[in-house]
Amino acid sequence: MTKPSDDITVAEVNAAQQRWCDGLMTICDRYINGDNTYVDYADEFIDEMYDFNGGKVFFRPTLALAPQHFRTTRKGCRAYFIGGDGVEFPDDGFIKYKWISVRYTNEVEGDQAIQIHGNIGIAMGNVYLVKQNGEEVVVDKLFVFQKRAGKVKLIVHNSAATNLPKPEKA
Repeated sequence: MTKPSDDITVAEVNAAQQRWCDGLMTICDRYINGDNTYVDYADEFIDEMYDFNGGKVFFRPTLALAPQHFRTTRKGCRAYFIGGDGVEFPDDGFIKYKWISVRYTNEVEGDQAIQIHGNIGIAMGNVYLVKQNGEEVVVDKLFVFQKRAGKVKLIVHNSAATNLPKPEKA
């Protein structure tokens, strides 16, 4: 019996998490270095990583501000990463914390916390972010990926940090 081509694997979940980390660093690097293409790249990153075009995304990122802690739209996701409109999405912009490195782990209680359910992969663990000033922020994350038509995209992004940083001044 062969599996459908859209069954997701642990390797694909890990690869998607690494793509997320790499994409975040590209946006941050461009922002830090004054490269205005960071906005266009952020749009590409969102379209590559999140399934806003193919389905519904539940997005509850670490530093989302009231009244929009929970989001289901691409506009809300974009505002979170690069900065909002000050009204509907009052976010400062996650990249404006000037992250210089990011890594992830799925290790929980000594084991890899990844579940596979057909075309759904669930990963729980931590994301470690470092700012230009050396401050490290540890984020608890739960990412749910769906594989459809050969593409692996986020359908749930839930993260929380206890040691919240302050954004860097421009």
